[in-house]
Amino acid sequence: PNAYGLIGNEANSVQPGKRPLSSMSPTFVETDDRVGVLGTPGGSRIISMVLLSILDFSAGHDAKSWVTLPRYHQQYLPDIVSFERDAFSREDQVRLIGYGYKLQGSSRRWGNMQAVLWDRKHNTVSAASDPRGEGEARVENR
Repeated sequence: PNAYGLIGNEANSVQPGKRPLSSMSPTFVETDDRVGVLGTPGGSRIISMVLLSILDFSAGHDAKSWVTLPRYHQQYLPDIVSFERDAFSREDQVRLIGYGYKLQGSSRRWGNMQAVLWDRKHNTVSAASDPRGEGEARVENR
């Protein structure tokens, strides 16, 4: 396994010229009245973080909401759902365990998402930087 617990084979072994097991997903999400742009580091958790943010975008929330959401992740091997504090209520945890999921709470938070939202209807741009990581979101209106 690599540092994120991903299981690969010889084609993915860590050495020069080999393909990494993680993904990079700079993402644009668009509706008739909004455009969201986001991305984050995070190894195997990148896809989960991006998906959670796309769902939050689709629910109409702003960029600050996307970058601050509590996160969870499941990747098949190891077959464990890891989650940040506040990602699941106690009731949700009991329900997931009842479905057969193995849960592992994490005291460590992950990601460093950066996001931009263009509201076409009001012609405004806003940005947000993940409080878990580094960076600063700033929009200059000209």
